[in-house]
Amino acid sequence: MELAGKRIVLGVTGGIAAYKAAELVRLLVKAGATVQVAMTEAATRFVTPVTFQALSGKPVFSDQWDPRVANNMAHIDLSRQADVLLIAPASADFLAKLANGLADDLLTTMVLARDCPLLVAPAMNRQMWDNPATRRNIAALREDGVFIVGPASGDQACGETGPGRMLEAEEVLAELIAHFQPKLLAGKRVLLTAGPTFEAIDPVRGITNLSTGKMGYAISRAACEAGAQVTLISGPVCLPCPAGVTRIAVTSALQMHEAVFRHVAENDVFVAVAAVADYRPAGFVEQKIKKGQRSSPPTIELVENPDILAEVAALPVPPLCVGFAAESENLAEYAESKRRSKKVPLVVGNLIQDGFGGEENTLILFDDDGQHPLAPAPKLQLARQLVARIAVLLGKR
Repeated sequence: MELAGKRIVLGVTGGIAAYKAAELVRLLVKAGATVQVAMTEAATRFVTPVTFQALSGKPVFSDQWDPRVANNMAHIDLSRQADVLLIAPASADFLAKLANGLADDLLTTMVLARDCPLLVAPAMNRQMWDNPATRRNIAALREDGVFIVGPASGDQACGETGPGRMLEAEEVLAELIAHFQPKLLAGKRVLLTAGPTFEAIDPVRGITNLSTGKMGYAISRAACEAGAQVTLISGPVCLPCPAGVTRIAVTSALQMHEAVFRHVAENDVFVAVAAVADYRPAGFVEQKIKKGQRSSPPTIELVENPDILAEVAALPVPPLCVGFAAESENLAEYAESKRRSKKVPLVVGNLIQDGFGGEENTLILFDDDGQHPLAPAPKLQLARQLVARIAVLLGKR
């Protein structure tokens, strides 16, 4: 459980997005956290304290003068043992109070009296979010070291569409988990490729592979969690882009090659996770090849695609290059051979039968110090271990 042992104080303010906070509490508890909920009076008009008490297993506080706290200092006592104070949803009014240091109820007073990090997940109408006063308040909060989580853009309860929508509970959870990860790549820029490529034969057919992109997307999330600025060049996959990551969608190997060399010079690390097709059709047939119009199956001439990793590693001043070797046999031999032939500092090897396309994997890291086996684990957990190794190698450069 990714938040095992963490103590979270969740502040809920008034707004229709308060219903998302209920699901958030459930997810936090499921992730192993202890959750203490504190609400504004307006929040209780949307979701009752009983709901949050049932989900968290702890009494809910909303009154600054709550007699259940022996010294009548709930604003101090509730946050003293917390690892983080999270406000979700955070209304425009509440953000304005925080930006100006106002403390007229339990939750605003708790924010001023806290000695733990503060994260806020804004939720409001699009025009309220775009209002210059709100923009000033957000800028002031960021200047004060407050972490702003979201908001998203989309359909709103008022019937309008635009920015200001609170992130979904799963997204807020991911941001919170990321907050607790060590910032091993702070200030670094990471470029990744992920997923398959699709080499078109005609308008409906092509050459591709079974890569899902899950490992590459996990690494991009782990690198972002570690404080890096991450650009993900992705082939066609059915995965959401991790929060904070810039995604560039491509289809073919040539498109991926062009995108990589458009961005690689500005990056410190290049991780080539994508399963790039080794070959592509020599020509593209403009119209669909019809089965009944030929006396024999068509012959497809293939030409070799560029080796993106090798070309990046051969640059005069290359970034730290990380390659992947997915093999069906002789993993150690083939992975080390790939590392040496392409002159890359680190190759991540795995057997296809151990996790190709699945949620878990088993990896071995190959570098100048030898082999570093990683035990079977979920791909995000392995990605975090890989990021830690990348940070070590960066430190040696």
